[in-house]
Amino acid sequence: MSKSVRRDLYEAPDYYLLDELLTDEHKLIRATAREWVKKEVSPIIEDYAQKAEFPKHLIKGLADIGAFGPTIPVEYGGAGLDYTAYGIIMQEIERGDSGIRSTASVQGSLVMYPIYAYGTEEQRRKYLPKLASGEMMGCFGLTEPDHGSNPGGMVTNIKDAGSHYILNGAKMWISNAPFADIAVVWAKDESGKIRGMVVERGMEGFSTPETHNKWSLRASATGELVFDNVKVPKENIFPEIRGLKGPLGCLNQARYGIAWGALGAAMDCYDTALRYSKERVQFGKPIGGFQLQQKKLAEMVTEITKGQLLVWRLGVLKSEGRASAEQISMAKRNSVEIALDIARNARQMLGGMGITGEYSIMRHMMNLESVVTYEGTHDIHLLITGMDVTGLNAFK
Repeated sequence: MSKSVRRDLYEAPDYYLLDELLTDEHKLIRATAREWVKKEVSPIIEDYAQKAEFPKHLIKGLADIGAFGPTIPVEYGGAGLDYTAYGIIMQEIERGDSGIRSTASVQGSLVMYPIYAYGTEEQRRKYLPKLASGEMMGCFGLTEPDHGSNPGGMVTNIKDAGSHYILNGAKMWISNAPFADIAVVWAKDESGKIRGMVVERGMEGFSTPETHNKWSLRASATGELVFDNVKVPKENIFPEIRGLKGPLGCLNQARYGIAWGALGAAMDCYDTALRYSKERVQFGKPIGGFQLQQKKLAEMVTEITKGQLLVWRLGVLKSEGRASAEQISMAKRNSVEIALDIARNARQMLGGMGITGEYSIMRHMMNLESVVTYEGTHDIHLLITGMDVTGLNAFK
């Protein structure tokens, strides 16, 4: 492959000068993450995606740039940052690859967050510092083979056995599962209440078979969680949280990161298409000089700018503790929808080159087909907004 293609020339669009809304700390965090992506992710990610292999050597770098639980307090190994900083980090990582961002999102939002928010002090001290440093990796067990958009229907269950609980069931589509050291798992107790717990690799009856043959998130490790009479010590159970409120609180954290992250993928596709449009000559001039190509680029940068304003405002609200689950749903759905549209239009602008691994666009497009489905599908998020504005439940 030519060196000019392999070299990462990415420049982020900022049409409305949103940088002026960021602090110097935000910009420094972004510069650090961006430089790491350019140096460590971009040169290798196409090869790993083609091989359908997760680049495990990136874990330490993700920890070093603060991607694991950046909002977790410093005393537990986190960086104690605000939610805008968290969003910025996710945006930069997904600009590189959605699968790598998924690894970070799961670790921070779906593993570290519930341990911090719902766990005991002993659980926080035991797990969080090692998760923040990447010494320990985690995954999140909610989705089941027959229960995706309706997690309340789960059949995975725990039974009280005196000194411990007996856990049975299975989860699927679990990012990080094949290599995770721990899993935050949600299961129904004997009264039908959903409880959360930490299950450790090595517990007898706990296995994590890998999911193969994916066309999407190929550089991310996906698997199942299988529980066959697993003995879970009572000290591993989250003590207070009951019901769907627990897992949905985690999903809000992850959806917030996705809202920023998917914009990163959109920005990369736009930047690639813009640069290509100035270099590719047809009919005696660069294709960027033709009206239809300018229309595509103008629409892309407009949608990106609207999305940037949406997630920036959401970040402010989240840091103030005022962002609603419904607001997060709207941003997640919007960012992924525009990212998919931008990826498809950018792919067309590159013609045949758009389907090759010499450019990132087709990989982003395939990845986004997973992002539009996980952490709440496009349609489910529409219904969340619909229910919020009408007060009427269309789910049942």
